[in-house]
Amino acid sequence: MSCVELQGRLKLKPNVLHIIDSFEQGGTERQALQLVRMIHADDRYRVRLACLQKQGMLLSEAEGLRLGEIPEYSLTSFYDLRFMRQLRRLVQFLKVNEIKTVQTHDFYSNIFGMTAAAIARIPARIASKRETNGFRTATQKRMERGAYRFAHQVIANSKAVRQQLIHEGVPAKKIITLYNGLDMTRLTRSSGLSREEALAMFGLQRERERRFVTIVANVNHPVKDHETFLRAAARVHAAVPDAAFIIAGEGKLMASLQALAVHLGLEHDVFFLGRCEKIAELLSISDVCVLSSKAEGFSNSILEYMAAARPVVVTDVGGAREAVVEGETGFIVPAGDDEQMADRIIDVLCDPKRAYAMGERGRQIAAEKFSCAAQLERTLALYDSLLTESAISFAHAPGEMRQKRA
Repeated sequence: MSCVELQGRLKLKPNVLHIIDSFEQGGTERQALQLVRMIHADDRYRVRLACLQKQGMLLSEAEGLRLGEIPEYSLTSFYDLRFMRQLRRLVQFLKVNEIKTVQTHDFYSNIFGMTAAAIARIPARIASKRETNGFRTATQKRMERGAYRFAHQVIANSKAVRQQLIHEGVPAKKIITLYNGLDMTRLTRSSGLSREEALAMFGLQRERERRFVTIVANVNHPVKDHETFLRAAARVHAAVPDAAFIIAGEGKLMASLQALAVHLGLEHDVFFLGRCEKIAELLSISDVCVLSSKAEGFSNSILEYMAAARPVVVTDVGGAREAVVEGETGFIVPAGDDEQMADRIIDVLCDPKRAYAMGERGRQIAAEKFSCAAQLERTLALYDSLLTESAISFAHAPGEMRQKRA
């Protein structure tokens, strides 16, 4: 009998705490909240949520799940007294609420959450890695490796991330590959909404005769490499004059990208939408979708493009090849190569029949390989396994050791 089955007989559900950095609308935050929602609805575990910054547009969605208080553990550094006070607060929360599993989702929560979970002797400790190179300094990487030593398992959201972790010295047996889950319903356009109505939603009603090349990515980090996208856009526009380009995302690099668009002569052809809530509607008016990143773990945007049946042109980074079938669902190009990116975008725009077939195949793969149901079942199986191992180890420990651990 597994630990979970035993607890089920006693009508007890193990308590799980998920810790995220904030509730901003990023891929990591949305994935974490989606997983928490599914675990809550499944009802095999009792799930709680904590954060380091209680802010962001996803906060109201999190509070709507009615999971109880969402404690905030704000940090200014990993080296000051505030960190120690917040660490003690979290350790106390874990003990008082009898948390059995702690899962963290990003760099800051990995370090803070795994440290507290180890101090509190939580029986199942799960960290995450969702990026490859290009995001962290050498010092940050060393700190995160230290946090991984406290974890029983580290979730990598792609094989590429798994290989990166192994390269950085994390034992292979500690790493489990668990793909992002895709909520297909989120990519379904509002019933009865026409193309003209969708265009009007984004202020593009005067552009109805144009074909749109779209990128969905935050504008905060140079690693997303919108500059390469814009340079490719200039090449595409020269070959396909009715092509227009949409950048959906917000961030501190917006002004410099707008200036680059003007410099490239694209001021009337590139549309900066900022933060976009209506992803399904946006993708429904898009003819081809692009990822231009220099580095990724596993891009949620690629999955969303595919789920919306859009052909894709993406850079060869992270787990891109684990999702995109070259020549079948889209094209993969070298990072930073605006010429090849442009050539492939032009290929898609100039062959609508093939573009449609690519989109349909992409949607099929997204539904089969990256479903929410698969993500949930693999996550809960991981919880079951870790808690069962912990229970067996505890049962076989000497009596004085059991008392000390208790």
